[in-house]
Amino acid sequence: MDYSTFIVTYEGAVCTVTMNRPQSLNALNSQFFQEFNHFLTLLNQRDDIRVVIITGEGKAFVAGADIAEMVYKTQQEGYQFGKIGQDTFARMERMPQIFIAAVNGFALGGGCELAMACDFRIASTMAKFGQPEVNLGLTPGYAGTQRLPRLVGLGNALFLLLTGETIDASEAYRIGLVQKLVEPEKLMEEAKLLASKILSKGPNSLKLVKQVTRNGLAASFEQGCEMELKAFASLFENEGTEGMKAFLEKRKPNW
Repeated sequence: MDYSTFIVTYEGAVCTVTMNRPQSLNALNSQFFQEFNHFLTLLNQRDDIRVVIITGEGKAFVAGADIAEMVYKTQQEGYQFGKIGQDTFARMERMPQIFIAAVNGFALGGGCELAMACDFRIASTMAKFGQPEVNLGLTPGYAGTQRLPRLVGLGNALFLLLTGETIDASEAYRIGLVQKLVEPEKLMEEAKLLASKILSKGPNSLKLVKQVTRNGLAASFEQGCEMELKAFASLFENEGTEGMKAFLEKRKPNW
């Protein structure tokens, strides 16, 4: 299906979503959230798609939420606009697919929040990151205040949130917001290589690692450990047995 705010392409078990409103630096609007939720619904029905790469067209990944749409909203409308963003990004975290943010340019405000909702981030050396909402007299609305300190620590998060400063890709890498830096022309190649590496692993183990790791953040350490034990045990007499046999027999596993 064709969408007006992004382009979807498929290559085997990998799906690439390219944000495609370059005239507005790929700003997130209500139309995007409507379309992206439709896409996620379809994706949730496809076991053959295991990795999703999100990137941007032009010089931005996503430069933020669409201020032109936001400016005249009431408090109730603002609440709903924030809620649809929070619900959409949380939905990505619950899905079995692995989401990779391939950040090509500006990832500011809602764009940084979208990148943080992905399972990890690789970035072009030309990328920029920030949560500049305080410059507009706003706070983040798509859970930026919650995800950022979990990723980079409280001090680094509050520095970005309270100053509204934009940081370059190397600083984002230093504080742990980005996991890998590449030259701009190599970004998508590297994203696909990482997707290929992920696809070589056990499909069920990947789903469970994502699920247990994310759910564990909202649980106590002891509860998280119990989740891990159940996931670990479930792969015996199952995918894990094949993986271990393949290791001992010095062959590739037959997932």
